[in-house]
Amino acid sequence: MVPYRPPYPRSRHLAALSLCVALILTMAPVAAQQGDRPPPPVTLQPAQVDSVEVQGVYAGRARGSREVEVRARVGGILEERLYVEGQAVDRGEALFRIEEEPYQIALQHARAQQANAQAALNQAQREWDRISSLYARDAVSQRERDRALSEKELAEAQMEVAAAAVNDARRNLSYTRVEAPITGATELEVLPEGSLVERGTLLTIITQHDPIHIRFALPEGDAAVQRAARQARIAAGEHHRYEATLRLADGSDYEHTGTVDFTAGTIEPRTGSVTARAVFPNPDRRVVPGQFLRVRLVLERLEDVVVVDETVASEGHEGPRVFVVDEDNVAHARNVTLGPVHEGRRVILEGLEPGEKVVVRGHVAVDDGMTVNPGDASGDEE
Repeated sequence: MVPYRPPYPRSRHLAALSLCVALILTMAPVAAQQGDRPPPPVTLQPAQVDSVEVQGVYAGRARGSREVEVRARVGGILEERLYVEGQAVDRGEALFRIEEEPYQIALQHARAQQANAQAALNQAQREWDRISSLYARDAVSQRERDRALSEKELAEAQMEVAAAAVNDARRNLSYTRVEAPITGATELEVLPEGSLVERGTLLTIITQHDPIHIRFALPEGDAAVQRAARQARIAAGEHHRYEATLRLADGSDYEHTGTVDFTAGTIEPRTGSVTARAVFPNPDRRVVPGQFLRVRLVLERLEDVVVVDETVASEGHEGPRVFVVDEDNVAHARNVTLGPVHEGRRVILEGLEPGEKVVVRGHVAVDDGMTVNPGDASGDEE
């Protein structure tokens, strides 16, 4: 006898049937969309091989190569200023004139003292000649001879003192004409004409503009810059010349090339940077002390490296990546090691071979293994 089984509830049967229909209806549009979706348009560009100069640009300020304070070396009345304030002067050119009369009198007095000492020396010399002659004939004693010799030597010493006094007076008289110690641009006079100045009083300042110094800071974390700085610091003489170029405040390039001649041996703790200095010729005084400029250095020269457009790299789960398209127009994600950017091109240190076609535009819509619709490098995205 067959056991009795109750019939399957009709409500359950209808619920199961409704669920299956719903799943079929839901999946049908998705499948249709995936089947009908066209490959995304992309622009391709082959990876190229080139040599690249890695540059660094640093903000700096111009300073005169020498800044000298012009001070009075003798005291007196400042009678005349002999230069136009702000103009360029040459070394040895007269800048001020201090009253000369007291120093002319002092020179005359010193010369008179010298003449007096010369007369005393002449007399002592004649006396020595006479006494020494008599002593040779045993006509005078040893004591008289020694006295005559001492008087002669004393007169010679006094003559030396008088000559030194003349030289000192002549030098002080020459100091009344205040001359430029270096070639450069003058600043405003500190004291006006007619002022009483003392020895050491500041009169003006001269700044040497040619050559011009540019001081800037090298970042602590830039390894390439640090290597350049060490090379420039330890090089002796002209055996190593680390060249620099200059960009002016108006955006133009300075026509002269400079040289990095100094880098500090310590890192500034407040800024984490290394102070450096570049020297540039400035014959036309185009660069003015205090001017804000940018120093450009060639940090590294990379020979025969792979370069692509700087926009090709994106960030993936494992780091930077690019999309390489094969002959079947299938895009493959490729992890790469990025180098520096130079003139709109990115250096790829590892992960990419020369000639491989890289997606340069449209890679936002691309995924690994996706078929794409490639165009040439001059085409635009649709």
